[in-house]
Amino acid sequence: MAYDRYVAICVPLRYTIIMNEDMCIGLFSLPWLLGFLNALIHAVLVSHLSFCHSHNINHFFCDLKTMLALSSDDITTIEMLVAVECVFLGVMPFVMILMSYTCIITTILMIRSSTGRAKAFSSCSSHLTIVVLFYGVSLSSYMIPESLHSQEQDKVLSLIYTALVPMLNPLVYSLRNKQVLGAIDAIVKRCLKCLSS
Repeated sequence: MAYDRYVAICVPLRYTIIMNEDMCIGLFSLPWLLGFLNALIHAVLVSHLSFCHSHNINHFFCDLKTMLALSSDDITTIEMLVAVECVFLGVMPFVMILMSYTCIITTILMIRSSTGRAKAFSSCSSHLTIVVLFYGVSLSSYMIPESLHSQEQDKVLSLIYTALVPMLNPLVYSLRNKQVLGAIDAIVKRCLKCLSS
């Protein structure tokens, strides 16, 4: 989405040429393929570990970090793989998204009309909010050393990026919809009226 917004705002006259069908297929299939391969690699690696101490997982789901903590085998190779993946599948895409939004914001600030700037900022702000929330929480969960946070903090961070961000996603994008804003306004007015009487 960041690349789509970049092309739409920074080079709008070439949008249909750049964002053709092949590019769209590549932009949605590459993350699916990388996600599948990443999950497959970790599933295979974790399936070869032995878990002698405990079979009780102190987490909401079988998170990789939690599973590695329960293993009695040497997990340094898997931990190194996770660190490398955090850079290539986490930090690099996040930096690229931030770079594209830097270009977008620079271009938006050059727009002369205030309504044009407001419309462009409106179309990008919802995506940027979700991206920063997701990447900020998930990267801090996997990149902060174990000694600086507890299992309870891990559970809260995991809950935020696996449940809260996807739940907020439709809400954040629908807040630009005038009908949704009207409905929220009506509910708030009704609640305030009930509270005052």
